[in-house]
Amino acid sequence: MTAAERPVLLITGTSSGIGLATAVEAARAGFTVVATMREPGRAGPLLDAAHRAGTTVDVHRLDVTDESSVTACLDGVQQAYGRLDAVVNNAGVSNFDPTLEMSTTQALRANLEVNFFGVIAVSRAAMPLLRAARGRLVTIGSVHGLVGQPFNEAYCAAKFAVEGFMESLAPVAGAHGVRVSVVVPGFVPDTDFGVFPDIDRTTIRAASGPYAQTFGDYLDWVGGQGWEAAGQSAREVAAVVVDTLRADRPPFRVPTGAWAAAYLDQKLTDRDGASVQRLARTWIGRPDPR
Repeated sequence: MTAAERPVLLITGTSSGIGLATAVEAARAGFTVVATMREPGRAGPLLDAAHRAGTTVDVHRLDVTDESSVTACLDGVQQAYGRLDAVVNNAGVSNFDPTLEMSTTQALRANLEVNFFGVIAVSRAAMPLLRAARGRLVTIGSVHGLVGQPFNEAYCAAKFAVEGFMESLAPVAGAHGVRVSVVVPGFVPDTDFGVFPDIDRTTIRAASGPYAQTFGDYLDWVGGQGWEAAGQSAREVAAVVVDTLRADRPPFRVPTGAWAAAYLDQKLTDRDGASVQRLARTWIGRPDPR
């Protein structure tokens, strides 16, 4: 495959974790990877990983909360490559507070700006190029975008919003040639999201008022769940993302492993989203193609 024939893929949030691993895996799989991050000065680990894998990535600045940055990045991709075949929305931030009452409105809004509105901003800016390429839009979701997690209300709310937005967008985008998928990982211990914060329980209890005991019980539950058996590496998740990008007919919802699938089964009977998508396509006069 020549350089001109390689599909062009843009990934957000590639300085670490799933984004970094996906950038490297996709480059190894034959994509031209535009690896974006808010601070390109943090690209060292990504570039080192790509070099060790015998491949390269093209680092661009992109702050998903700044629409001018999003526009500039997409314009730069179009100028450099003349096309965009796929996007992976990966950039995100965690939000952990002992109770909703202890979060400031500013902190809650900041969480939604990155985890929800940032996804929309990138998707909207990329869609004209993706339509032209009949491309793919993949978003990294979470099991907590379908099953709420105590004391993570803001993060779960943002991921629930992403699920609803993408599920609503998918049939319309599909009618215009763009496949939409949400990849749903569970516990990924080798990322910042996978490391449970070090918490001074005495301080938390002092600050949590009537929630102190409940919060302590929750931490005990988390510590006893055997997360090691549930965990996946960022590279394992990245392999699922790349498989989704390359699939002829990827499902809407893609759990990254057996644990995530079983976790979602507690809430869903339509785990891969196929039934909902078939129904939604009838609402826009586009029955499921066969």
